[in-house]
Amino acid sequence: MRDLLIPYYEHPSVRPAEWDAIIAAAPRLCGVVVNPASGPGETPDQAFAEVAARLREADVRVLGYADTDYGRRPTADVVRDLVRHRDWYGADGVFLDQVAAGREEFPYYQRLATAAWGAGYGTLTLNHGTTPHPSYARIADVLVTFEGTWATYTRLGPQQWRGGGGVRLCHLVYGVPPDVDLTEPARDRGATVHCAVPGIGDHPWGTLPHALAPTG
Repeated sequence: MRDLLIPYYEHPSVRPAEWDAIIAAAPRLCGVVVNPASGPGETPDQAFAEVAARLREADVRVLGYADTDYGRRPTADVVRDLVRHRDWYGADGVFLDQVAAGREEFPYYQRLATAAWGAGYGTLTLNHGTTPHPSYARIADVLVTFEGTWATYTRLGPQQWRGGGGVRLCHLVYGVPPDVDLTEPARDRGATVHCAVPGIGDHPWGTLPHALAPTG
């Protein structure tokens, strides 16, 4: 079951063992977010290009990261990031971050989805971090409907909306204790994709799930 989506925001030359561990977990991976510089960066990064190639060879979907600033970032800037991810890192999927959740912003994301499809992308992941208006299920393959701490997650009740039209829901949780397996708690809350990491503070996605973290 490919139920893990990994947003790992560390450079491969600095954390090679961690990237090796991600690739070794390929059979479980729904996708891995490639994020060299809060996006693709201004020039290609050879280390990320190499790790992206290894992910593709392991049959893992490479998701290019782009920030949307909750619908405030110019469409052309986001599309430029997506084209760079495709051309520089061979990304075959998109991970849009800081995505608005309201119905009024939907046309902005519909335009981005159309641009992504036109650029040849096959998978669109939207990180709302909360439950969005159901219209977003029409354009996305994966919707991140929770991003936050384990303490907050434990207080989260069953989600009333569980997607539709084939979209998968994802929960990204940080500050997770080492003895916690998020698979069942996420499923109970309607998510079939997840990631649970121990990191806290401003940069939790510089850590891996306990089960993937290299030892020694």
